[in-house]
Order: sequence, then structure tokens, then C-alpha cells
Amino acid sequence: MQHRHDRCGVRQSLIAELENAFSGENFNWWRMALLSLRVTLFLACLAQPAGAQKVYSIGSLNTGEQFISAFDGFKIRMTELGYRENHNVRYRTHNSRGESELLFALAQKLVQDKVDLIVASSTSAAAAAAKATHSIPILFLSAGNPEKLVKGYAGSGNNLAGISSASLELLEKRFELLRELAPATRRVAVLHYPPGINYRSNLSEVREAAARMHLKLREFNVTNTEEMEKNAQAINRSEFDAVFTPPESFITEKLDIIVRRTIKEKMPLITSLLVNVERGCLATYAADYRSLGKQGAALADKILKGAKPGSLPIEMPEKVNLVLNLKTARAIDLTIPKELLLRADQVFE
Repeated sequence: MQHRHDRCGVRQSLIAELENAFSGENFNWWRMALLSLRVTLFLACLAQPAGAQKVYSIGSLNTGEQFISAFDGFKIRMTELGYRENHNVRYRTHNSRGESELLFALAQKLVQDKVDLIVASSTSAAAAAAKATHSIPILFLSAGNPEKLVKGYAGSGNNLAGISSASLELLEKRFELLRELAPATRRVAVLHYPPGINYRSNLSEVREAAARMHLKLREFNVTNTEEMEKNAQAINRSEFDAVFTPPESFITEKLDIIVRRTIKEKMPLITSLLVNVERGCLATYAADYRSLGKQGAALADKILKGAKPGSLPIEMPEKVNLVLNLKTARAIDLTIPKELLLRADQVFE
């Protein structure tokens, strides 16, 4: 408010001088010229904000198309919180599309650009950013396994903060969903990506959940498109009842290969990501990425206002959705139980 008071005081002083200058006995052209200069400078001052407004630079580090909606939701909520693009915030967006080496190079680029905040789409993206910098705040919008990144859920203890997608915690519920959709299911093919940061965690959780559900697994490891194509051809109705894909950016990027194969073989394909159901998987329990992005914006606002990332608790999704694809169900000759349709949060047709 000090700037406002100062300006008001100057304004009153100028008014007094103008009145005095125009009085008949005091009129002087030299004084008028000096006074005109002061008025011009004062009006220019009024045209400027009282304090220079900081323009924040935020970098988006993405690992696949499936995460784009998360950053879209993030920007929507940031606008609602007062951060207007190209006004007081600028965004730099990068997408590695499942390529690990490119991901780290993009993380380094954001560090070189000296952004104020890195927003990571996934565990892999957050890990790459954390490797690239220990000083720039990193916000992850959807970490399938936050324990790979932080000391504990009460606070990271480092320069990271964010939201767990609860994907590992939901693995057993996804197998339960498979049983509701196809009660006779016993044999399940599972795809894994060994180079992935979540590989060990996914492997352990999938095996434990399958054992509790009395499901027999056969695991396929893929590291490139050729292996994905080859293993997809090995998945058939005579040997398997269903297919499951854990949360993994590389597999999701190549998901269309598996979707085509399971529809051809008329097999249920259960995924870990909501966006994958829209792409042709049969069903999942999962958080909505756009909603996670909006949730993450509130954390970003706190960080940009001075909160230490390491002191912020790791959050869980505000909502987990049951999502079904009726078009896929019809394509594989599967009838979805009415009670499941009534419970569904979203149905693609």
C-alpha cells in the first residue's frame, strides 16, 4: 500500500502546483514546461504496476501421450488459481514418448532453462528430473510407486512433492474386476518392461495379487516394439483367459498392438490406466489423470508461494474410477453384468 500512498501524495502536490502555476500573478512559461515534464513522468508511473510481477516458468516432463490430460488439468486449475499463461506463467512442455534416454535429456534441458518448477507426469519422469536436479522443485502428478522417489508419505525430505496414482494398491481390485467380468478366468498373460523404474514393484505386486486370487500367470518381458509384436502373437485364447498390463509408460505407448490382438482372440484386456480403456482395453479401476492434474496444481501453488516440497505430504487421488468399454465388450462377445454397469463411473461405447 506504500506505493499507493506515495502516488496519492505526489498527485495532490501536482494539483496544488498546477493551480498555483495557472494563477494570473504566478504564470510563468518556464515553470509550466518543468511542471508538464513532471506530469508526464507521473502518468507514466501510473501506467506501471506498483511492483514488478514475477513470470513463473514451469516445465512439463511427460513420458507418453496418455499423460497429456494430466497436464491439461494442471493448467486449467492453475488458471483458476490466478496463473495466466503468457501473463504471469509460461509453460515448457516435453514428451519422451516412452524413450528412456530422451527422457533424461529433456529433464536436463529443463534444468538448463532454469525453470521455477518441473511438473512430472509419472514415476519415470519424476525420477529423471530428480537425477537432473536437486534444487529445482519437482512435482509429480501421477506416481505409480512414490516410494521410488521419496523417503515417506509424510514428506519427501527432498525437492519432490506430488500425488500417488495408487496404481500398485489397486492391482488386486483390478484382478477382482476381471473375475467379475469373466468369472471363469484362471490363466492370465502379463506384460512387463524390465528397464522400467517400476518393474520390480510391478512384478512383486502382480504376483502376490494373482496368488491371492488363485490366478495362474505367464509373464512376457518386452523391451522394444519388435518384442511387443512377437509376444502379442503368442497370446491366444487356447492358452490364456485374459491379459493384464501393469502401469508402464513403454507398454502403454505400444498398447494398440495388444488391443488388436486381444480383440482378435476375443480375450478381456484389463489395464492399469483409465485412458487405456478409451483406447480399447476392457476395464480398470484407476484415477483420472485430468483430475490428478487439477489436484497437483494446488500443490504447485503452495510451492510457488514458498512452501518447501520436502515438507508437503504425498497425496492420494481424491477419487478412483471404475471404467468400462462397452464397444470392446461387444467385440469380444462378453456381456458386462448389469450391476457393474450401474456402479461404473464412466462407460465408453
